Parts: sequence; structure tokens; C-alpha cells
Amino acid sequence: MSSEKVTIFDTTLRDGEQSPGASLSIEEKIEVAHQLAKLGVDVIEAGFPVSSPAQFEATRLCAENVDGPTICGLARANSKDLQAAGDALKAAKTSRIHTFIATSPVHMEYKLRKKPDEVLKMAVKAVEEAKGLADEVEFSPEDACRSDMAFLVEILNAVVEAGATTLNIPDTVGYILPYEYGKIIAELNEKVVGDKDVVLSTHCHNDLGLAAANSLAGVSNGARQIECTINGIGERAGNCALEEVVMAIRTRSDAFEDIDTSINTKEIYRTSQLVSHLTGFSIQPNKAIVGKNAFAHESGIHVDGILKKRETYEIMTPESIGLGESRMVLGRHSGRAGFVDRCKTLGYDLSPEESKAAYEKFLEIADKKKEIFDEDLVAIIGDEVRGGEQIYKLEYLHVACGTGTLPTASVRMIVNGESKQAAACGDGPVDAAYEAVRLACEQSPKLEGYNIQAVTGGKEAMGEATVRVSDGKRTFMGRGVSTDIVEASAKAYVSAINRMVGWKNREQETRVEL
Repeated sequence: MSSEKVTIFDTTLRDGEQSPGASLSIEEKIEVAHQLAKLGVDVIEAGFPVSSPAQFEATRLCAENVDGPTICGLARANSKDLQAAGDALKAAKTSRIHTFIATSPVHMEYKLRKKPDEVLKMAVKAVEEAKGLADEVEFSPEDACRSDMAFLVEILNAVVEAGATTLNIPDTVGYILPYEYGKIIAELNEKVVGDKDVVLSTHCHNDLGLAAANSLAGVSNGARQIECTINGIGERAGNCALEEVVMAIRTRSDAFEDIDTSINTKEIYRTSQLVSHLTGFSIQPNKAIVGKNAFAHESGIHVDGILKKRETYEIMTPESIGLGESRMVLGRHSGRAGFVDRCKTLGYDLSPEESKAAYEKFLEIADKKKEIFDEDLVAIIGDEVRGGEQIYKLEYLHVACGTGTLPTASVRMIVNGESKQAAACGDGPVDAAYEAVRLACEQSPKLEGYNIQAVTGGKEAMGEATVRVSDGKRTFMGRGVSTDIVEASAKAYVSAINRMVGWKNREQETRVEL
């Protein structure tokens, strides 16, 4: 018997990018989109085209260059937004406009300042207009879960009559509980969908930690599309995590009988790592499915059980998400061919220039530590080869510190091709390095957060630093790796400044939330 398909609608590039600090360049968005296609997602929400030239261009390039998934653009219920989305999606093999308007009493009264009948007319008009601009039309009643059910049924029936084929039911503020969300989907399935060729979709936020549970409750009650993001990134506490709902449906086939997705689960780990490195967002160790502790066992009872029969404490295998058990260990005597082959095995299709840069950095690290593991390679590629915009580049760093000594640092930076040097003192070696970088770059972002951790174990482990800075309006993430934790910290700080300045060089984007 063939399984009934649940469409996976990935909004990492739109809703996910609205995470504070998760700004991606156009090139990074295209790279993620290609990986999402390899993962097997059905729909990619590439952006909000009207909000800025960068968003429009990213959506347009996804439509032109990414094969497989339907490419979607977000638009508010007005002609300007809809036309921009339609223009950006022209080259897509299959295009979708996702239009929305708020329907909850609090949103209509205080945000839109409109009556329900006005909102209904705007929704119908938007869907009718979108029909002429894209192959498919999806409609979302923003803040649906706090909307009056009678009005929700009325407006959804009206937009279906106007031509919408997907109805998305967003839990915009992450407020609903699974049994409540399931009841909403079941009622809409009965009163709106019926025997119509219309798909109900879930879009759940994680403010109460229930995004995945709510999405699955929706599927159990008739929803056949899940809107989600890689690693669950998104506004506030984030969105429903793609890897969680996909593996829940796959693992609990008894609960989701004859239901499946088209996701190639062996690409999950690779996609998770790519998004983590490009956004600068580290994955918490105990994150479900993709956290580094997800398949780790320390308790003697657990280890004994695993050795006797894996299923005693593992409900899925590492291999099922693309995380192989065997790790290749490379060293300074490993040739370029072996290095490139291992990078391909890890999912990196590097250009000749990228391979050269990565291999040179590999040899540099190999001179400092005897063994280089897969995690080290991922860090090297993410930091050295695909580190984002390089307006500023750290060329040299020297730090002097010790007991009874004032910590000082000197740096040489390449700033738009020009060499600049600076020296400074600080409360510690990292603070001194940051002050010297600020002077050389002539930038003064506020440091909002700092974290350092080992990439792998052992005394020769590479350190991975993550920093969060702000310009007073928006936050930006940066990441750096090195066998020297002060150097890693400085590189992370420079990475964050590059993101901040790169963002300022592009037009500011209008943020929207469903």
C-alpha cells in the first residue's frame, strides 16, 4: 500500500533567517537552497521579495537555479507585495506565492485597524491576484489559533473559492497546546476542506517548546503540509524543527500509519551542520536528532544495553540521518586526494579554489595536532572556505598576558584590501584582542554574547568560538576556529563584524512574522 505524503515546506531562508543574528548573504542562501533540494524538501520559501533588493535577488536566483522543490515567495495581501513576489518567481519551474493577513481580533483591531469584513475582502482579492502571478497560491490567516473559529472558517472558504490550494494555519505566537491545535485542524478539515482539492498546513512556533508536537497533532488530524526550519531556527524561540517532525513520522510509523515524507533523511545531519555554520548558530548538545549527544551513551547500564542490542536505548540509528559511525582520521601525511575524497563523503562539493584553500588550512592545522577528525574538517571548511563576506580579514594576532601583567594585543587587519595595524590593552587576552580589532576596523559593535568550546576531544583539540554582537538595532553572529582559543575568539569577532557591516551595506529588510 502506498503511503500518503506529507509535504515538507521549508522556511529556513525566510522565517528561519529572522532569528536575531542569522542574516545570510545571497550566496549563502543559494547554497542552503541547493542543499535543501538535495535533502528532498517539497517547497522552499526563499524569501520575502518586496522587503529589500537582497531578498528579491535571493528569491529570484533560487527560482532560476534550484531544481526540484517548488520555490515560494512571501507576500502581504497587497498588490505591491504580490507583484514583487511574482516577478521574483518568474523563472521557477513551479512557483508559489504565500500571501497572508491577520485574522485574530487583537491583530485586526490594533495592528491592521480593520473590520473583519474588510480583512476578508483583502484576502480574497490577494488570492485572486496571486493566481495570475504564480502556479500555486497558499493563504495564511496570521494568528489563526487566536482567531474566532466562525470567522476563520468563513475567510478560508472564501479564499478557497478565490483559488487558494494550500491553507496554512499558523500558531504565530507559539501559544496553542497540541490537543487544541489538533481540534482546530480537525474542524477546518471538516468545515473547509471536505472533498475539495485543498491542503491544510501547519506552521508552529516554539515559544512553549511545543512546535513539533503541535505540528504532529495537526498531521494526525488531517494536515498534509508541515512548515518548518532546519535546526528549528526562527523568530524568538524558533520554529518547528524539520529534523524532529520528519524523524518522528518515520520512526513512529505505527502512530502515522501510511504517512511519510519525501525527505532523504541521510542528508539531515549534513544540512543541519551547513545551516549551523552559515548562520553562526551552534547546535545545543542535547538537541533532538542532530545534537552531538543525540547518539551518545555514558551510563554503564545504557552502554551495556547498546552493546547487547542497539534498540535497547536507540530508537533510530546515526546512519539514518547521515551520521556514520566510522570516522576517518587524517594527519599531516594524508595526501590531497584523500582529503578531497573525505570532504566529498562529508557532503562538501568544493570548487578547485575552495579545495586548495581548505587543504592549505588542513596542512596548517595538521602541523599543530596529530589527528584531524571529521568535526575538524567541517569546522575548517565552514570557517576558512565558507566564512561569508570578507570585508575585514585577520592577518596577524599577537597577545601578551600573564599574572601581574596588563594584557595587550596587536593585530594586522586587511580592510578592503588595505593593511591596517592596531594595538590595545584589555581586561584579558580576548578583550585586548577585541579592542585591537575594533581600532583596526574602526567599528565598535557591542558584545552581547561569547562562547568557546572544543570541536573534538583531547589536548590538541581545536577551539570553536561563537560571538554575538549588536549595532544597537540588530544582532549578528560570528564563528571562528583555531587550535589557539584567543585566535579563534578574534576570528569569531571579525566574522560577526563582517556580517554586521555586510548587512549595513545591503538595504534594511522589513521583518514579518506568521
